[in-house]
Amino acid sequence: MPTALELKAVSKRYGDTVALDGVDLSVAEGETVAVLGPNGAGKTTMLSIALGLLSPGSGVVGVFGRTPVEALQAGEVGVLLQDSGLLEDVRVDELVTAVAGMYPHPVPVQRAMRAAGVEEFATRRVGRLSSGQQQRVRFALALAGDPKLLVLDEPTVGLDVESRRSLWQEVRARTAAGRTVIFATHYLTEADDYADRVVLLAGGKIVASGPVSAIKSLVGGTEVRFVLEDADVAELAILPGVRHVRIEGRAVTLRTDDSDATLRGLFAMFDVSEVRMMSTDLEDAVISLTGGRER
Repeated sequence: MPTALELKAVSKRYGDTVALDGVDLSVAEGETVAVLGPNGAGKTTMLSIALGLLSPGSGVVGVFGRTPVEALQAGEVGVLLQDSGLLEDVRVDELVTAVAGMYPHPVPVQRAMRAAGVEEFATRRVGRLSSGQQQRVRFALALAGDPKLLVLDEPTVGLDVESRRSLWQEVRARTAAGRTVIFATHYLTEADDYADRVVLLAGGKIVASGPVSAIKSLVGGTEVRFVLEDADVAELAILPGVRHVRIEGRAVTLRTDDSDATLRGLFAMFDVSEVRMMSTDLEDAVISLTGGRER
């Protein structure tokens, strides 16, 4: 597949702090990639470098075979940044029209506003909008140039459930048409539901990259959950297949590589109740692989 974005050995430091440490990343055209990791992992720094908003300390960045700045100037990239400001004294439709006019091949203004769900307040001034409505305006501006690559940093912060659903429906429509999307999020269900591939960052390094199913398999195993009075970690840890034991009051969780053998041993040795089996979820994988904490 042709490459939309490529980072080779990209590093960035802020004084003694290493924000990125030799990152290699290649994103194919038409791919949807979620960038995950704990706070301070380097997600925003990596996206800012990919957009040409920051210069790497070392390494090379390419966007559709151009420099990031050249790709932006050619209208190939649309951006929704977490902390981007807006002109507050203009109407929404005036702002979207002005931004669309900066691109060589913009989408019709009404189409961009409808896709972002801002038509209902298009004649209101931006400064009078709620934070969630302003986030929808940012999304409309990101769509205005009909970009081949859409970069979204925490795109659904402040949005209600319906607005989130609408945003991801538009993202899916774009990727179905062969466009590329990269997004950073703390909402792990969004990565699970919408990403073709997950990239996990920790300490400025990519610690894992692949489909959600592959990321989960790196942690592996099945969780067996049950209730047990006076549970003892040492006794449970020797059950067949058990890799990890967690006890919270009477609630016990075992992570096992062989759930059948674990259950046979469990029922033979203990009087347990409310037994359930759960597959490893994305949150478990992220916490295990990054050492961070995600909600």
